[in-house]
Amino acid sequence: MIQPPFTEEHEELRASVRGFLDRELAPHAQEWEADEWFPNEVFGKLAGQGLLGLKYPTELGGQGGDYLHEAVLIEELSRIGSGGTAAGIGAHNNIATPPIWKFGTDEQKQRYLAPAIRGEKIGALGITEPDAGSDVASLRTTATRVDGGFLVSGEKTYITNGVRADFIVTAVKTTLEGGHHGISFLIIDRGEGMSSSKLRKLGWNASDTATISFEEVFVGEDCLLGELNEGFKLIMANFQWERLAMALGATGAMALAYERTADYARERTAFGRPISKHQAIRHKLADLATQAYVGRCVTYDALRRFVAGEEPVKEVTMAKLYTQRTAYELMDACLQIHGGAGYMKEYWPERAARDARLGPIGGGSDEIMREILGRLLGL
Repeated sequence: MIQPPFTEEHEELRASVRGFLDRELAPHAQEWEADEWFPNEVFGKLAGQGLLGLKYPTELGGQGGDYLHEAVLIEELSRIGSGGTAAGIGAHNNIATPPIWKFGTDEQKQRYLAPAIRGEKIGALGITEPDAGSDVASLRTTATRVDGGFLVSGEKTYITNGVRADFIVTAVKTTLEGGHHGISFLIIDRGEGMSSSKLRKLGWNASDTATISFEEVFVGEDCLLGELNEGFKLIMANFQWERLAMALGATGAMALAYERTADYARERTAFGRPISKHQAIRHKLADLATQAYVGRCVTYDALRRFVAGEEPVKEVTMAKLYTQRTAYELMDACLQIHGGAGYMKEYWPERAARDARLGPIGGGSDEIMREILGRLLGL
C-alpha cells in the first residue's frame, strides 16, 4: 500500500532498490561487520545504479529527483543488515555532499560533487572535535590566512568515513571571536599533514569512524565553501535533513525487525505451541508493531512537511527523538524474544541491538532534542 508522501513512482524505485541491495549488499553484511570495513567498490556499485545522485541535478550526473527519492534509499539501506554500511553510504550522500550542493561554486561542484555522485570520490563531514560536539561554538580547529589560502591545524573526531574519505567538508575557526561567529567551512583533500586514526565502536562496525588530525595543512582559497566566517549557516542548513534521514533509517529498521521477529515467533515452539500463541509474547509483539507504526507516522509527517518547503523543526525533532530511542528499545525487545539465539553473533538481533544504540547520540543527542523542543514549545 502506497503511503503519502510517497507515490507509485517512489514505490517502483523502492522495489528496484530493494532488489539491488538484496543481491549486492545484504549477503555481505555479516562479513563486513566482522572485517570492520566494507569495500570502497560499494560506492561504485551504487553509482552504477544512480543511487548516489538521486536528489542531485542531471547536469552533475545525478538523477534529477528530490528528497523523497533519497528517502526511499535511506529506508531500504536500513534493511541490509549492516548499520555500518548504511552509515558510511549515508554520511557520503546525506551529510558530506549536501553542503557542496547548496553552497558550493560551480567549480567546487564539478571538482567534488560530480565525482562523488559517480562514486569516484568519497566524502566525509568534519565538525565534531574532542571538546566540541553539539556545542559547535567551542570549535578549536583553526584556519589561519596565508598567501593563497589557509593553514589548518586541529583535530576532528567521531568522523564517519574518516579513514576512507578523499575529501572532508571541515568546520574551522577563521577568527578569534567567540561564539558562532567566525566559523567557516573548507573542503580539504586528503594529503600531506592530515592523518586518520580508526576508532573501534560498539556498533556500526562496518563503517570507518576516525579521529582526523590536521597539522598545518594548506588549503587553497578556492576550497572555501560558502562565505568566510558564516559557516554556522552551513551547519544549520542540513540539520533537518540529517535528522530526518536518521528517523527514516530507524523507521525502516524497526519495520524489518518487527517482521522478522513476528515470523520467528510464529515458527519457534515452546511448551507445544508457537511462542506467538503465548500471551506475553503476543502482547509484546503487538506493542512492537504499534511502536514501529507510530515511528513511521511521525517521520512521514515530518518528511511531508519538509518536502513541501516548510520549516518543520518541531516535527523533525520529534521524529528524531522518538524513533531513535524507540528503535533501540525495540531491537532489545526483539533480541529478548529470540532468546539465546538473539545473543549470538551469527543472528541479526545481536547486531541490530548494537547498531541502534548510536541513534539517541548521533545527529543531536536525546538531551539536545529535548532542549530544542522545550524552546519550541515555549517551556
